[in-house]
Amino acid sequence: MLTLYDYLPSQNAWKVRLLLNHLDIPYRTEIVRIFEGEGQRAGFLAVSPTGAVPALRLPDGRALAESNAILTYLAHGTPYSPADPFDQAKVQQWLSFEQDHVASIATLRHWTLTGKLARRAPALVERLRVVAHKALAILERELAPRPFIAGATYTIADMSLFAYVHRADEAGLALADHPHVVRWIERVRAQPGFLGTVYPYSIDPFSGGELP
Repeated sequence: MLTLYDYLPSQNAWKVRLLLNHLDIPYRTEIVRIFEGEGQRAGFLAVSPTGAVPALRLPDGRALAESNAILTYLAHGTPYSPADPFDQAKVQQWLSFEQDHVASIATLRHWTLTGKLARRAPALVERLRVVAHKALAILERELAPRPFIAGATYTIADMSLFAYVHRADEAGLALADHPHVVRWIERVRAQPGFLGTVYPYSIDPFSGGELP
């Protein structure tokens, strides 16, 4: 059976839970208390070199880290990953965009919800806001002519982007200013097997601290 190394408030880990739910794949969960330093223990670093969640251990013992890499692996041969090489590359394009641009939304959200925003340099916060606003503007433009980000069908690119984009209000970013993004969010939520549970950072009393 697959083992998912998880931290419940992480939306990066949620991406993997979502795809596993879509695919109805059974798995066991191992919680990693990242703010208590468990991510930096030697045993977990052998699974995830950065000490971050999510990570996935296969039944044969091999391990894979980074949410988008895990999505790519799990989606291979399923409707959530196109068979055509060009279409596959378009999905990868948007997975790269998520890492390069939407990560700013993730960071701002985390700092806001855990009380860390006031401890950050104002110039750094402003740079992240600029990147986050640009990311939402790009998505608004790209989603205007098509239902899903990589084309006509729902893929892991949508899952990856959705994880933090649909929580952008919690980062102080107004989703209502982006109606095409809002309608895309509704389409993703309407997918069979959608996983609506999101865990707040408040379930972890250590989340207000800095990562080791």
